[in-house]
Amino acid sequence: MELSISKDTLHFKKPARTSRGAYSLHEMYLITLKDELSGRQGIGELAPLPDLSCDRAVYPDIDTVRLLAEKALPSALKGEWPDDMLQYPALRFALESAIAEVRGNNPKESISTPINGLVWMSSFEDMLEQVKAKMAIGFRCIKLKIGAIDWQKEIDLIRYVRSCFPKEELELRVDANGAFAPEWAMDRLTELAQYDIHSIEQPIRQGQWDEMARLCKESPLAIALDEEMIGINNPEEKVKLLDTIHPQYIVLKPTMHGGLSGTREWIALARERGINSWITSALESNIGLRSIALLAHSVYGPDITFPQGLGTGQLFTDNIEYGVHIEGANLVVDKK
Repeated sequence: MELSISKDTLHFKKPARTSRGAYSLHEMYLITLKDELSGRQGIGELAPLPDLSCDRAVYPDIDTVRLLAEKALPSALKGEWPDDMLQYPALRFALESAIAEVRGNNPKESISTPINGLVWMSSFEDMLEQVKAKMAIGFRCIKLKIGAIDWQKEIDLIRYVRSCFPKEELELRVDANGAFAPEWAMDRLTELAQYDIHSIEQPIRQGQWDEMARLCKESPLAIALDEEMIGINNPEEKVKLLDTIHPQYIVLKPTMHGGLSGTREWIALARERGINSWITSALESNIGLRSIALLAHSVYGPDITFPQGLGTGQLFTDNIEYGVHIEGANLVVDKK
């Protein structure tokens, strides 16, 4: 198997803001594998996020990425991942994506995945315009990033949106990215619950297991773990986290949560405990989105009705063409 590494940078149409800060660039390494016998090749995207991914700092340059990829590749080709490499989920995602594509993991017909419309943190007026634009093109599930502007303005926006669109017409999800403090998080969850919110992702910062477990048990609003699972890479730790906190949902980002196989493992362990899940992107380009969409169809079946979080490709001015596009409220992966 021939391996090559390149580097690329995409540019956001406008800064993508979360409670952790804003992203204006998407820097990534592209790992290309080519089967010398068949001539088939596959590309995987390695793009950990600053301030979020547990392995962001370990890929300073192409030479380092190449050394790590060469070390992991023999085992990865056999469907294995050595214990000493579990700490590199972004590399795992990239390699597994490239291997799957080399081996023909491509749909014979185009596949369509329902997605949520993502509304980024901004001013009240801008967020409202984002909601209206998403609704106009057919989205019936919208996810609002909250926690970075004035709380009352965020509640006013949610109240207004819900007054225009009842829950029968629009599913509302919110993502706090850990913005709430444990001592007043329950008050905000109670306030949000008045507006028929489907769920909230990561209300408090990760690492506070007892507090998160209490919220999940007592909250009137369903809670989904996201950042909480970053850096939890072996099965024993995953079981301990799920059994301790027992959330209503987990939200999987393959770049952060163990690649394709690690994501499958999380979902299987959650199902055993009656915990639901969905898959989302970590601001990947169309290369990464294609791989994640194929994973979602593999895990949840071909007739997915629950919206996944795969609409981030449209955030860039210069995304890579890779057989992925948005049609209304669906991400479509073209056949190859």
